[in-house]
Amino acid sequence: MAADDVDRIVSAWRRERPDLDVSPLEVLSRVSRLARRLDRARGRAFAGTGLDGWEFDVLSALRRAGAPYELSPGALVSETLVTSGTMTNRVDRLAARRFVERHPDPGDRRGVLVRLTTEGMAAVDTALAELIAHEHELLAELDPDERQALAALLRRLLRPFETGPA
Repeated sequence: MAADDVDRIVSAWRRERPDLDVSPLEVLSRVSRLARRLDRARGRAFAGTGLDGWEFDVLSALRRAGAPYELSPGALVSETLVTSGTMTNRVDRLAARRFVERHPDPGDRRGVLVRLTTEGMAAVDTALAELIAHEHELLAELDPDERQALAALLRRLLRPFETGPA
C-alpha cells in the first residue's frame, strides 16, 4: 500500500523520538485529518442548499425526532453538543428564517418546544439528500464489507465518549 502523509509524519517522529511509541498517530492523525476533510466536504454538500452545517445539525435533530418534529431546547443541546446559550442563538436564527417555531411545552408551563416548520423540513430533507450523495462518493474506495468493518471499529473507539446508552 502506498505511503500517505501520516506515514511520513510517523516516520519522522520515530526517527526524531525513538524513545516514544508514536503508533497512536497512525490511527488518530488519520481520523483527525479525515474529520477536517469531511467538514469541508459537508460544507460543499450544503452550499447548494443554502444551509450552514450548524443549521443542518439542529434541523436534522428535529427531523429525526419524528412527528411532530419538535424537541426541547435542552434536548437540542444534547443532540448537537453545544451550550444552551449557543442553542438559543441558533434557534433564534432558524426562527428568523422560518425553519423552526417555538411553542409552549404542554408538559411544562415554563418550557418551550422547538418545532420544525414545513420550510425547515424541506431544507433539511434537501440537504440530507445532498450530503448522502457526497458521502457515498467519499466512501467509494471501500467495499460494503470494509465500510461495515470500519464503522464497527469507529463505533468501538467512539463509545466511551458518547452520552447515549451503550
